[in-house]
Amino acid sequence: MSRPRSTPRSVAHPAPEEFTLQRLLEALADPVRRAAVRRLARAGQDLSCGNFEMPVAPSTSTHHFNVLREAGVIRQYYVGTTKMNALRAEELEARFPGLVSALLSAEESGPPARAAR
Repeated sequence: MSRPRSTPRSVAHPAPEEFTLQRLLEALADPVRRAAVRRLARAGQDLSCGNFEMPVAPSTSTHHFNVLREAGVIRQYYVGTTKMNALRAEELEARFPGLVSALLSAEESGPPARAAR
C-alpha cells in the first residue's frame, strides 16, 4: 500500500489591488521588518527565513514575516520544507510609485543631519 501524496504547502498573499498605504506603512514602521526588507533588497534574490539574523525569538521572526506578507511587501513560498521570501518590489512600485525605494534609500542614508543653531 503506497502512502498518498500530500498537497504542496501554499501561503495566502494579497493581490496588488488589495495593498493599502496604511498597512504598508504599519508593516515598515518596525525596524526589524525594515531590516528584513533591506536584506532582501540587497540580496537581489529570494532568501529563506534562515538567512535573516533577527534580534528576536524565532516565533517573533515568524510574526514579522507574516506582517510583511499580509501587507504585500513579501511573497512567501515553500521549496521542500524551506520557506522562501521574495520582495514584491515590482508590484509595490506599480501600486505606490517610488515609495518603497524612497524608504529603502532613506534607511540606507541614515538619520538626517541636525541643523546647527
